[in-house]
Amino acid sequence: MSNETAANVLSQPTRASLFELLRELKRPAPTVELSERLGLHPNGVRNHLEAMARAGVVLRERERQGRGRPRDLWAIDPAARPGGEAPTAYDDLSEWLVEAVDRGVADPRGIEELGRSIGMKLTDGQEVNGDPESRLRDALAAMGFQPRPAGTSGYEVTYCLTNCPYRETARNGQALICGLHRGITAGLIESLKPGATLTGFEIKDPDRAGCLVTASGLR
Repeated sequence: MSNETAANVLSQPTRASLFELLRELKRPAPTVELSERLGLHPNGVRNHLEAMARAGVVLRERERQGRGRPRDLWAIDPAARPGGEAPTAYDDLSEWLVEAVDRGVADPRGIEELGRSIGMKLTDGQEVNGDPESRLRDALAAMGFQPRPAGTSGYEVTYCLTNCPYRETARNGQALICGLHRGITAGLIESLKPGATLTGFEIKDPDRAGCLVTASGLR
């Protein structure tokens, strides 16, 4: 990470526009798409994104496309603090926990069912872009989990979640937070394709991350 702060990087108008566009998309996006949406040349947009990545504002991942050169996908870093505000992951988590309190839900099964109903609505109103498997990855990335492919088998696909955006809360209430997340993930998967289900959810230490999510029926 460079010495330049997120606030300084985002004081540049084009970078501020890129940040807002990625926030609105709620999924990783390639350089070409971002440049087309803003009406700018891809090379210039890539330079801005690289500066934002050095400042810890966005994350870059490489997506392989057959034999061709991997393309860059960009997403907001879940730990980014533009202007010093807290990561949006905690805003979402707070809203969900308030909803649990309002409904009087306290038991693990009830928390997971609440999460499932949240997950079913998570992509409502969003532009459908890509196949169900890619949309699951994009949704997990938008939530801050930094998913990485961890294998496929038949109709199943597994992602390793390399970041826990709720780690500070999960340290003291892992059963609650992970149960909520399990439900959200199950509902999300079911909403992406009829018959798709969550078949594996392996929990890890929130500080080390690495939880494994397995979905069946998306392929």
